[in-house]
Amino acid sequence: MTRQATSQGWRFPDLADDSQAAARAFQAACTPDLHLLDGPLLGSGPTARGATLPLEKSFVGLKVAPMHVPPFSLDEQLRQLGDRLDAAVSQVLRSGQYIGGSTIASFEAAFAHACEVPHAIGCNSGTDALILALRGLGIGPGDEVITSSFSFFATAEAISAVGATPVFVDVEAETYLIDPERIPAAITPATRALLPVHLFGRPVDMERILTLAGDHGLLVIEDCAQAAGASWAGRPVGSWGDAGCFSFFPTKNLGAAGDGGAVVCRDADLAQRVRELAVHGMPRRYLHTALGYNSRLDALQAAVLAVKLPHLSDWVERRRAIAATYLRELGDLPGLVLPEAGPAGHSWNQFVVRLAACPVEQPSCQSRCTPSADSATYGLPEACCRDWIKHQLQEAGVSTIIYYPIPIHRQPAYADLGYRSGSLPHTERLCAEVLSLPIFPELTSDQQARVIAVVRQLLGGVSATPADCHATLSIG
Repeated sequence: MTRQATSQGWRFPDLADDSQAAARAFQAACTPDLHLLDGPLLGSGPTARGATLPLEKSFVGLKVAPMHVPPFSLDEQLRQLGDRLDAAVSQVLRSGQYIGGSTIASFEAAFAHACEVPHAIGCNSGTDALILALRGLGIGPGDEVITSSFSFFATAEAISAVGATPVFVDVEAETYLIDPERIPAAITPATRALLPVHLFGRPVDMERILTLAGDHGLLVIEDCAQAAGASWAGRPVGSWGDAGCFSFFPTKNLGAAGDGGAVVCRDADLAQRVRELAVHGMPRRYLHTALGYNSRLDALQAAVLAVKLPHLSDWVERRRAIAATYLRELGDLPGLVLPEAGPAGHSWNQFVVRLAACPVEQPSCQSRCTPSADSATYGLPEACCRDWIKHQLQEAGVSTIIYYPIPIHRQPAYADLGYRSGSLPHTERLCAEVLSLPIFPELTSDQQARVIAVVRQLLGGVSATPADCHATLSIG
């Protein structure tokens, strides 16, 4: 594709007028070192060919603003499914059946089928799913539950909410998941269950977890909040343990239009207990046999989820393709540790890289890192380089998120458990290094090219030319 310099910016004679702005923005995103290689940078005076400009100034004077890449967006999904979602929601509104009813039952049956289990019970959130599963399995005061500290707070919070005590085990630095080798040392006479977290969509080795549980007579509750559509050894997550707990928060692989969750299981008695606990402990109307909760998945959310569920496998495949591109295009950068490709069943809810340190030979932060307040306050390794890179990405239009800056065992809410700084070294280091790059099924190839270009520019000044950038542009 040819291009011509004009007073308004680059013009591409092969494209229609309405495609010019997008082409200029994409060309900028895919240009080595994020500068224009031919002619002057418009509006900034003469610029020598090949001269590198500071990242934050790369687009000054251009008529096209740098592309903004969000960490997550539902815009395209809503464009594709909007009519069906509108119809499904309207049908519920017109039915007058907002709590319970056929819409709920239909979605629960479909979700159970997707998880390859007989039972699925909808509830208010992924947090409630964990609480209901723990309660349904009889876990309470005096019990200990072994889990990971590198997770969202709700993982441990649910254990505490039923009166039990979370016991944290360190993770594997390469997988970000609970280390099965460290679990036996944490088992005591009070241990009742293991609660593995399928973090960021990567499934835990459930065969090893079940072997450990069987050897010690323990229950297994799977935290599948971030892993809808994932599988281990060809079997869906949630179907391995005594119970699987899912979140339908909007950013999850299968997201509602608000909060929502589900417990899945194989045991009919457990399913009935969970179902009763979710409606005030009622086996039938106005008969209460236990102190339960008001934790129901409402029909509007079930209707939204029912429209989306058939697309889950395609969305997961798209996430895998995006992850594969990141792994291919960012694998040679100094100071950047990429996540392992993982097992075939990885569903890539997040693509989480590690910024272990600024490269010694060319510090990315240019010695401008500011010590992290969280590192000092919570006794964690210094996170300043990661934080600086995150800020620079944001300045360049690429939004990222840190999952998670403070591990659960170092949160003030769990100070009474006595976990000191350094007690879970892998977990603590990950919290100082991790950064999640944009990944969602509708992330476009040019948006991802922009992310790759900016990351490559920041880390070592390596030229940013993803293999498919210009091929995508030439399609027009």
